[in-house]
Amino acid sequence: MTVPLSGIPLADHAAIYAALDRAGFTDVWSSEVAGTDAFTPLALAAAWQPRLRLGTAITPVFTRGPGLLAMSAAALAEAAPGRFSLGIGASSPVLVRDWNALRFDEPFRRTRDVLRFLRAALRGETVDEVYDTFTIRRFALERPPAVPPPVLLAALRPGMLRLAAAEADGVILNWLAADDVPTVLAELGDRRPGFEVATRIFVCPTEDAGYARTLGRRLITGYLTVPAYAAFHRWLGREATLGPMWTAWAAGDRRGAAAAVPDEVVDAMVLHGSPEHCAAQVRRYADAGVDVPVLALLPTPELAAGGAAALATLIPRLGVADADRS
Repeated sequence: MTVPLSGIPLADHAAIYAALDRAGFTDVWSSEVAGTDAFTPLALAAAWQPRLRLGTAITPVFTRGPGLLAMSAAALAEAAPGRFSLGIGASSPVLVRDWNALRFDEPFRRTRDVLRFLRAALRGETVDEVYDTFTIRRFALERPPAVPPPVLLAALRPGMLRLAAAEADGVILNWLAADDVPTVLAELGDRRPGFEVATRIFVCPTEDAGYARTLGRRLITGYLTVPAYAAFHRWLGREATLGPMWTAWAAGDRRGAAAAVPDEVVDAMVLHGSPEHCAAQVRRYADAGVDVPVLALLPTPELAAGGAAALATLIPRLGVADADRS
């Protein structure tokens, strides 16, 4: 599950983490956009639920210096030895440049360089290296983790996917349909033992299809018009189906762009229906080769009306096992 859950204060997430554990969820993964940072929700989970695995999906490679990113990852790896995975990625010009006042230059090379730095630093090595996009002078972690965390790479198109396959411990996918998974995984080639594929999957567990599709269209036009995601979906073969959306968006017609997204695209990438139906659709991603399906729970009319009680009922219906798992 993606954490923290919307509308629930961080201080109240102890009950959420416990409910996720009872329902059979194995992992909680954070994100970092404009809400919480990626590490604080996981630090709380590390203390409150010692069985849950933890992961960031993703921490941008531009918004922290390499040394600080290594320190944050090492601290969480020390707090949850063997249970933490660090997911990194380029992020986007909006988040990096517009919101954090940093340059968004050469995202592929910056991501590759940060990946190489982190793998060395988290092993406890002293890093004294001139990379293509930055230089590090004699950095060494004072508290290198006893169990270095796996480093996963967010990737969309072939270049980054191949980098993940060659140098990372796994890959993180986002905004794709279950039917797209084989196309993406083909770029990874033969995976090494232990290499993980994690995928964020947007889930709107309501049988109000009109509501879910309206929300889905808003999300799709917000994300898939970002150049990197637009290029990703062109590569996946959606030029014909999403072309009208891109054309309207480029013309400044935001409402027309949303209206141009076909139902079948929304239904493929924003899962909706009963919780049980959503869980079955998530299973399709696992069957296609995803090792860690990471649900991102979207708001629904039922959750808005029922509050915490509705959420407590929902989590077990989305879960995969009973409270006695070990």
